[in-house]
Amino acid sequence: MRQEFNRQLLLDIRPEQRPTLDSFVAGANAELLARLRALSQPKAFDAVYLWGPAGSGRTHLLRATHAAADAAHRRAVYVAGGEAGAELPCPPGGLLVVDDADRLDGTAQIALFRVFNTARLAGLALLMSGSAPPLQLALREDLRTRIGSALVYELKPLSDEDKAATLKNHAAQRGMRVDDELIAYLLRHAPRDLPMLMAVLDALDRVSLERKRPVTLPLLREVLQSLSPLQEP
Repeated sequence: MRQEFNRQLLLDIRPEQRPTLDSFVAGANAELLARLRALSQPKAFDAVYLWGPAGSGRTHLLRATHAAADAAHRRAVYVAGGEAGAELPCPPGGLLVVDDADRLDGTAQIALFRVFNTARLAGLALLMSGSAPPLQLALREDLRTRIGSALVYELKPLSDEDKAATLKNHAAQRGMRVDDELIAYLLRHAPRDLPMLMAVLDALDRVSLERKRPVTLPLLREVLQSLSPLQEP
């Protein structure tokens, strides 16, 4: 029974499946978020590159911008860097999203360089991401230069105060009563990225309702201990 409980929690503890720009907590990234909203609308050539460490929200933002462009009837194509090939789609007047550009192999790097050379004439917008600023990318020099010519944004991490306020607001929307001590413990012992923190909070709420127990620090410890990927040290 305990094993089944753990398995179910592991299935439930997953980030939002359909990222949106509205669900991204901007923090110090308000200017970037506004730029991505504009990029999703039908218009001419543009090029934006954003970078930040794993868990900073790069993929969330790229997938969300891709979805927003589709909703705005701007033809958009999403490509993961590790899966790109010798040809990259170039919808005229559309949006090409390249996630993890630093994972492009040699053939895909040539393909993206060619896209850069024709994008302005085709009215194609480019949105790219990576784990480092352009000058530090392990890419062909000509492509690295092209990416460096784009509008570059560094994703700023949320402060603990931002995360705490967001988690308390999320809990309030679910009708949960949580105190500052519980939020502080969650920030210290769960993964640091916000989607996972919110997923843990959702799991805590479900367990509380299923067991008819109040949301307390001991119950949070039990939930965390039941999730092997989030096992406490």
